[in-house]
Amino acid sequence: MLPFPIIPAMRLPILAAVFLLLNLAGSAAEPATAPIQDQPGLPRVLLIGDSISIGYTLPVRTALAGKANVHRPAANCGSTGVGLASLKDWLGEGKWAVIHFNFGLHDAKLPPEGVRHSPPAVYEKNLRALVQQLQANGARLIWATTTPVPNGGNLAPNRRFDSVDKYNAIARKVMDESGVAIDDLNAAIAPRIEELQNKGDVHFSTQGSELLAGRVAASIEAQLRRGQESPAR
Repeated sequence: MLPFPIIPAMRLPILAAVFLLLNLAGSAAEPATAPIQDQPGLPRVLLIGDSISIGYTLPVRTALAGKANVHRPAANCGSTGVGLASLKDWLGEGKWAVIHFNFGLHDAKLPPEGVRHSPPAVYEKNLRALVQQLQANGARLIWATTTPVPNGGNLAPNRRFDSVDKYNAIARKVMDESGVAIDDLNAAIAPRIEELQNKGDVHFSTQGSELLAGRVAASIEAQLRRGQESPAR
């Protein structure tokens, strides 16, 4: 028996379908998840992430207007388990110049019953599998560190999180070993967390999302420039 629980492969499509249905219900009211029309001649960029990334999607598009077509899945991308079940659909058939991605908050979540969504060992295993699939696409990759959770991870009796620092350390190890660029959003927002994060919540004010968007857009532009100078690793 394995020392940690793994979602059986046959259940992953079911998990992805549940997430898809939940997100489709809210996508009409969320402009960030609406599909966009590519502007010819511009590189295609894909943002993958949870609701934190949904918050910075629109300002990233604004920052990169005329420089890149910025897409994202029409969903909250959730945990690494959802990512493994859904990544093929998110990537589609098109070619991506840059993929900026994050998984972490949903993996570190501790449900009311006390069972982790992704224990650290599962998180690392899933991240390695996701990076391998993303690298096969040929895009230049950027990993975004997971942003802080307030109150030591205890937001409510039924909304608790393991240490984000622990999960970020695991992710950094995977990305360093895989040669993936890192966009340290956690470090960027941490000094202003009291000002820019909603009280008792993992989400950010408009100003907080705009700060994150500035970092995301700058990291994407840097990779686009490098992509023009040399092929993706």
